[in-house]
Amino acid sequence: MRVLGVDPGLTRCGVGVVEGVAGRPLTMLGVGVVRTPADADLSHRLLAVEQGIEEWLDEHRPEFVAVERVFSQHNVRTVMGTAQASAVAMLCAARRGIPVALHTPSEVKAAVTGSGRAEKAQVGAMVTRLLRLSAPPMPADAADALALAICHIWRAPAQNRLQQAVARHTAHAPKGRTA
Repeated sequence: MRVLGVDPGLTRCGVGVVEGVAGRPLTMLGVGVVRTPADADLSHRLLAVEQGIEEWLDEHRPEFVAVERVFSQHNVRTVMGTAQASAVAMLCAARRGIPVALHTPSEVKAAVTGSGRAEKAQVGAMVTRLLRLSAPPMPADAADALALAICHIWRAPAQNRLQQAVARHTAHAPKGRTA
């Protein structure tokens, strides 16, 4: 399974590609950051994020895209920019028919470190260890993107089994009567 992880942001949008399957060593195929100037017009920044993600999709041809689920922070302006960058990543994947999975920050931290409250340094250290890198990817947005991809690779098989079980149950459930 090849996954592009996207840590959405307008100034720095982390991207990282990991390949592998749950239970086996994983391989990093690429990591980086799509940057936009903070003083640029919002529409141009979103276009730059789209172009950057499209380049990553062209180069790495992932089977899945894992995006960090945006959660409400105190700074609404920051949340809006993050949500807009997240939507751009989802749009780029959908345009190509690539399935998108959203993972919460605590879900990613728990998958990679064992604790949903892990600090950024812990996430970077575990990503370094899991991918057998010589140093943590910098900036932290890049490490977070790799963590998203790792999380998806490890959690997707279980999530797929759950979805299939629900679908089977729904298909075989007795139909309700209408009056």
